[in-house]
Amino acid sequence: MKINKKIIKELSDYLDEFNLTELEYTEKDTKIKVSKNKVSLREHSATTNNSNKLSETSKLSSNNIPGTEVKSPIIGTAYHAPEPGAKKFVEVGKKIKKGDTVMIIEAMKTMNHVPSTADGIVKEICVKDGQPVEFGQTIIILE
Repeated sequence: MKINKKIIKELSDYLDEFNLTELEYTEKDTKIKVSKNKVSLREHSATTNNSNKLSETSKLSSNNIPGTEVKSPIIGTAYHAPEPGAKKFVEVGKKIKKGDTVMIIEAMKTMNHVPSTADGIVKEICVKDGQPVEFGQTIIILE
């Protein structure tokens, strides 16, 4: 199955344009659901402090390295490339633009492309390929 990035981008833009948190699109046998959760830093800190589920890598990265953090929008398994053995989406030192795919997060057998939230140069990749990630966990840091 080929993923139509144009439709996903368009649906994501509608989320912002109409101030929505979730949108679903169905055509024939294809169903696409995009969602966006907004959590304040205070709520995120309380949640992570109570659950203690963040990985050590994420804790170290978010506390010690300044920069723009790109966070996981969902819970799942992070992958650095579209398929095993393929070229990685990002590498340390690579310049990327807002909207470029930085990783794929698999959730419920669905591959979700994670776009960069800002322009910048990749300073650090905070998760390993195939590592489980939490919602709101820092996956990369940009300078």
